[in-house]
Amino acid sequence: MASGGGRYRLSCSLLGHELDVRGVVAGLYPPGAFVSVSRDRTTRLWAPNSSNRGFTEMHCMSGHSNFVSCVCIIPSSDIYPRGLIATGGNDHNICIFTLDNSAPLYILKGHKNTVCSLSSGKFGTLLSGSWDTTAKVWLNDKCMMTLQGHTAAVWAVKILPEQGLMLTGSADKTIKLWKAGRCERTFSGHEDCVRGLAILNEMEFLSCANDASIRRWHITGECLEVFYGHTNYIYSISVFPNCKDFVTTAEDRSLRIWKQGECAQTIRLPAQSIWCCCVLENGDIVVGASDGIIRVFTESLERTANPEEIQAFENELSQATIDSKTGDLGDIDANQLPGREHLNEPGTREGQTRLIKDGEKVEAYQWSVSDGRWLKIGDVVGSSGANQQTSGRVLYEGKEFDYVFTIDVNESGPSYKLPYNTSDDPWLTAYNFLQKNDLNPMFLDQVAKFIIDNTKGQTLGHVNTDFSDPFTGGGRYVPGSSSGSDMLAAADPFTGSGRYLPGSTSNTGVSSTGVDRFIVFAVLPYAHLHVGVTSYQGSGVFQSAPFKTLNIYFPKKEAVTFDQANLTQILGKLKELNGTAPEEQKLTEDDLILLEKILSLTCNSSAEGPTTHQLQTLWKAVNWPEDIVFPALDILRLSIRHPTVNENFCNEKEGAQFSSHLLKLLNPKGKPANQLLTLRTLCNCFIGQAGQRLMMSQRESLLSQAIELKSGSNKNIHIALATLTLNYSVCLHKNHNIEGKAQCLSVISTVLEVVQDLEATFRLLVALGTLISDDSNAVQLAKSLGVDSQIKKYGSVSEPAKVSECCRFVLNLL
Repeated sequence: MASGGGRYRLSCSLLGHELDVRGVVAGLYPPGAFVSVSRDRTTRLWAPNSSNRGFTEMHCMSGHSNFVSCVCIIPSSDIYPRGLIATGGNDHNICIFTLDNSAPLYILKGHKNTVCSLSSGKFGTLLSGSWDTTAKVWLNDKCMMTLQGHTAAVWAVKILPEQGLMLTGSADKTIKLWKAGRCERTFSGHEDCVRGLAILNEMEFLSCANDASIRRWHITGECLEVFYGHTNYIYSISVFPNCKDFVTTAEDRSLRIWKQGECAQTIRLPAQSIWCCCVLENGDIVVGASDGIIRVFTESLERTANPEEIQAFENELSQATIDSKTGDLGDIDANQLPGREHLNEPGTREGQTRLIKDGEKVEAYQWSVSDGRWLKIGDVVGSSGANQQTSGRVLYEGKEFDYVFTIDVNESGPSYKLPYNTSDDPWLTAYNFLQKNDLNPMFLDQVAKFIIDNTKGQTLGHVNTDFSDPFTGGGRYVPGSSSGSDMLAAADPFTGSGRYLPGSTSNTGVSSTGVDRFIVFAVLPYAHLHVGVTSYQGSGVFQSAPFKTLNIYFPKKEAVTFDQANLTQILGKLKELNGTAPEEQKLTEDDLILLEKILSLTCNSSAEGPTTHQLQTLWKAVNWPEDIVFPALDILRLSIRHPTVNENFCNEKEGAQFSSHLLKLLNPKGKPANQLLTLRTLCNCFIGQAGQRLMMSQRESLLSQAIELKSGSNKNIHIALATLTLNYSVCLHKNHNIEGKAQCLSVISTVLEVVQDLEATFRLLVALGTLISDDSNAVQLAKSLGVDSQIKKYGSVSEPAKVSECCRFVLNLL
């Protein structure tokens, strides 16, 4: 390839889109192609011309009912060897296109607000980020899991090369690392909304933000480097193939090329918002902007535009107007600027800007090292002795305001400016704004609420340094200023996204122990009580078969239960602790006899069912204070296996109260004995139809709470947690609920990282095998989460042999 001396020049300008180009991505087919999306609601595929210069629009796709915000390519598969195109829009949907049809192959629905970022991974997985504060993982046409934890819009998402790892960047100023659907780490450092992410390798990634900075991170959480250069919001970042060099685009009208950690070249464009960029395989850079034009820049002399095209581009650039209020050119005082003779002095670095006064006009120039000349980049308008940074105010139509917001009323109409001072009445300001612009009075409440939300906490005379993001309506960051608020304004005042509800994440430590698996004492405080867990064997249970290749382990058909008990010791402890119970909760001698009777009935497979009075007494005991309730929970654990008890506690009427009470006992800060017996009770619920229905209806909350117990060192809790997951897998294998399977796969992957006990490991492997048996979607999802690489180590376990055998059967499916 002929080189242009390492400097990028215009290759071509592509017309076609009618409004802002919001996203671009390199395509798979034809080679060298790329895809663009726009606020004009279309998606376009551009193929390189045979002359090796320029592109032709090959295909135009439509499917969204509102702006299209983002795009990514789903890799090729056996069914779609040319890959698929995924686009996200302001209509809350994701459209999936083939390369030969203008209509979507299918539409993914689930987000509750604009889908603003997409990333694809192996095995057909797709990750989406939305203004609804969540990210979602999709497999084909199904949502596998929802990543919740950010407290504001998720503007950027990326799937890392290592399977199962995902990144999300948010308007809450943080980046989160997710593994198997759970937040593993939060990266803090940016001072404003995180807008873009780019992967360097398996261990490092880049982020860009509204604070005008770029950060390089290690996945352990360390910020390795911070890059400065842009003077306004940075919207997009893209990495060159096979190296750490990258490109960025921003609200300062520029594309910047970074090499070896330095800004090597700045290219100004005749548009204010440079929304997006991508790097093609040949190193050319594709850029989309607010003027609806796609521009391609190249180092190759062969692909460089002809002199006439370059001159036309420079003329367009020189005729652009630069609003001094943006602060992109620094503080401007026209009275102090030099004249045209200042351009006779050469610049000192690439991209250096210089302002001169020519009569009454102020002009901006940029130094080009390769051309050895000053290139005009526009006329500066609105320059005066004061600016927003020095006066704390924004100039609009010759007047100063605390805020000037940009309002988009609809996708096809113009933008409107709404000036506002903190001393103004927001309702009167909204009314006057609608009257002035002849807009429908129905917007009054929304506009007023937008003003209130975006000026919340401001008082009369407060000096504010925030401009408005032309796309989000949020405040503009001015480098060097401090952030005044941790709460970020919503993306678009007319979508109802005024404020976001907070989510939550958990950061739990991991500890484990190597206690002998076969003898378990003192987990429950019964005197000398053996409550050991024996590994399940035999029919309906499993034995190792070292000389057989027949898979006797999964799919498991029936629930696994906890049946062992010493009834005498349980009742003895119950009577002992009854003496310490609060007076109003003490059991009478008759109550104790009733509980002894219920234990006898349920443990001896009696045809006689417990009476209502007996069940009421059991419920009374189960509601004892947490420090003494464990023997009552043990009676519940055994009794719930009886059809009458199962139906009574788990039916539609009583089930919600029952499950709510058990959830409280799963509190990670609670007593381990209560946690263990509650998990075992939940496992035993699966033995009855009513119990199964209740467990499945409460699956999301129960598993989410149960998994928080993984971090303890109690191996019996790990075994019970693994068994609960296994029982859910048995039910999910029957009904093929892919979202439920996704949650279980996430639990399995997460718990496998911390368990040391091989019985718990074995049950998790059986659960995994049961989940993915006869379900290709579940197999793909397990692969995408990296479960196959996670379990390989168990293939070499020698004792018990059932662990390695089961592991090998699972790996065969994967």
